Amino acid sequence: MNARDWLAAYAEKLGTPPPSNQEFKAILDVAAEAAHASERVAAPAACWVAARAGVDLDEALRAAREVGEPSD
Repeated sequence: MNARDWLAAYAEKLGTPPPSNQEFKAILDVAAEAAHASERVAAPAACWVAARAGVDLDEALRAAREVGEPSD
């Protein structure tokens, strides 16, 4: 089973639609930002935090990029 099929089946079990193609890319962008700025395990947890916070994916990505920026 590929990722899209798995996500569709998982979303159905949870009673929600699966991510659109655009949403899927944004989720991967958030995960990549977290993984590259920290450790790989931060990627799924960052997506969970964004979902729990109820922010849209653009806001989640913006925040992830800000956290990953070097501080002065």
